[in-house]
Amino acid sequence: MKFLKLLLVLFFIQTQAQQGGMWIPSLLKGMNETEMKNLGMKISAEEIYSVNHSSLKDAVPQFDGGCTAEVISDKGLILTNHHCGFDAIQNHSTVEHDYLRDGFWAYKMEDELTNPNMVVMFVVRIEDVTTKVLEGTATITSEAEKQKKIQENIASLSTTLPKETWQENKIRTFYDGNQYLLFVTETFKDIRFVGAPPSSIGKFGSDTDNWVWPRHTGDFSLFRIYADKNNHPAVYSADNVPYKPKKFLPINISGLKENDFTMVMGYPGRTTEYLPSFAVNQIVETLNPAKIEVRDAALKVQDRFMRKDQAIKIQYASKYAGVANYWKKWMGETKGLKKANAVAAKQKFEKDFQEKVIKAGKQAEYGNLLSDFEKNYNEIKDYALARDYFTEVALRNTEILSVGYKLYQLEQLLNTKGEQSFNDRKNTLYKGIDDFYKDYNLEVDKNVFEQLINLYATKSPKQFLPETLLNVDASKLTADIFTNSKLTSLTSFRELLDGDSKTVIEKLNNDKGYQLIKSMADAYAKNVLPKYDEINLKNIATQRTYMKAILELSPKSSRIFPDANSTLRITYGKVKGYKPNDAVYYEPFTTLDGVMEKYIPGDYEFDVPQKLIDLYKAKDYGNYGVKGKMPVCFIATNHTTGGNSGSPALDANGNLIGLNFDRVWEGTMSDIYYSPDICRNIMVDVRYVLFIIDKFAGAKNIINELKIIQPANKK
Repeated sequence: MKFLKLLLVLFFIQTQAQQGGMWIPSLLKGMNETEMKNLGMKISAEEIYSVNHSSLKDAVPQFDGGCTAEVISDKGLILTNHHCGFDAIQNHSTVEHDYLRDGFWAYKMEDELTNPNMVVMFVVRIEDVTTKVLEGTATITSEAEKQKKIQENIASLSTTLPKETWQENKIRTFYDGNQYLLFVTETFKDIRFVGAPPSSIGKFGSDTDNWVWPRHTGDFSLFRIYADKNNHPAVYSADNVPYKPKKFLPINISGLKENDFTMVMGYPGRTTEYLPSFAVNQIVETLNPAKIEVRDAALKVQDRFMRKDQAIKIQYASKYAGVANYWKKWMGETKGLKKANAVAAKQKFEKDFQEKVIKAGKQAEYGNLLSDFEKNYNEIKDYALARDYFTEVALRNTEILSVGYKLYQLEQLLNTKGEQSFNDRKNTLYKGIDDFYKDYNLEVDKNVFEQLINLYATKSPKQFLPETLLNVDASKLTADIFTNSKLTSLTSFRELLDGDSKTVIEKLNNDKGYQLIKSMADAYAKNVLPKYDEINLKNIATQRTYMKAILELSPKSSRIFPDANSTLRITYGKVKGYKPNDAVYYEPFTTLDGVMEKYIPGDYEFDVPQKLIDLYKAKDYGNYGVKGKMPVCFIATNHTTGGNSGSPALDANGNLIGLNFDRVWEGTMSDIYYSPDICRNIMVDVRYVLFIIDKFAGAKNIINELKIIQPANKK
């Protein structure tokens, strides 16, 4: 009987451990650590996060504000994704030295390339500061005033809580404002480019394979952190030296099998797992389809030009990838949410929640939450749609409008802050706009503009449109603006900024392109934003109370993790295949055989370097191959999202076994609703990374820096 009970407990834990979760590493002790050990983990929670000793957290920094990296040598060498280093690779590329096409390898440290403004941030320690942040807010009834007081408290605490002079205090909210944690961090500012494979390896499959499985992408790049002589953060200097980390990751090339334990550490960007059904339905039926249509139109134009012109391909490679990334993600997310019946699942949860409220006698406190959500989401629908159209068309995907919006902000600054602020921003804009125009092509943007402005005029809620876009002829408007506006080149853009504030504002308001973005922005600021913010503020307050109620009314055994917010998290699971559709099953591993099966000579997405073909034909895989096969990628049940790009995939002993870079298409819904049946994260096998560095690039200097754990039969 005791054995049966133990079996049931283990079964419960193992099943529950696959339900997703992005956990705060400082809070793993207890139920999480037990679950992880039952799944196969061999190390302790203390070895993952410790303040007093080196731990895994010390080897996992945030990379350049939006990705994750891992330290893999005692000389500050870090590994991240190719797509995370893509901007740097592009910025160092020219038509003559095209590192996107050919790859780059620094065979000695003197060859490493500097990257102005690139940063890498480590977490030193995490502390709960909820009581201090919420001090003085209990009696404030206005949500706006409450948020203002919280922000004042955060600003004060960030400057007064103890830290070293080279460190920073960052306070972040958890559980929708029910908890606040302090992160003491160190940000390094001298980061140098060490190596990356050609895009035909690092971006193999490109947009066709993005967000899908099976995958065959060697999505990695290498950088190095430099510090001052005291091993502290410092801006670039020739006197800086390679950073000596508190911890770096040994690399295990023993290999994997299905059901092996895996964990991923990193900085997941944003999830909304506790949204009510009304919000999820709005995303699926209204907001995602609109954003997908806008980006689809922009991508088709950019792709057409990029395929015909190598210079344009270099200019737009990073921008195209950025636009395509979420375009495809939203499609997969919508498909997954529908397939998993997420709205119905949310409705069932809400029905159970309402019953718990009644059972606990909490109707006065929590009884109206769901009806409030329903009212608010019905009311916000058109405003949210108009907001997404403005963001997608004016700010993100039409370059002439996005650069014009910077000038609109400049005019607003003059009106609100005065001459000095205006001149400071104007000078910054004047000097800093070079990079924008370096990667700007008038013909590409003109064609994108015509498509997107037509969508904006015909699909965005008409009651919020400016008069200039009512019954507009998109072709005529495009011709007029791109013939007459000074926003189309660096020289003429700077001409607009020459002179005092009165002269500049006069010139701006006589420019056709500026007139359009101003009319759009004014209409948005007047007709959409105030009401959207008003209703959204109600939703924020309701969501906070809803989250409080969920935490309060759920059993202690419930696994309720906080939504992702770009702070350090750990997620864990197992290597597993999955079944996306009827009669289809995907195994959890891919090999170089699959690369060759997809190979299309000269193709934009599926070309393969000749040297890789030669290595494949010779089966020259060194220590990294297994029985004549070269492992490339694998999938597991770890709950990841954007920001986990570049995250280390770790084995049961905390050794590096792979590099997280994507999710399966249907599983992108895990930002809103995690399903253990179809949500899988995609990782490049570390053996493929080492094979490319060693056998393909011949960068023995890099291999010699690493601590590689050899399989027992190869020692």
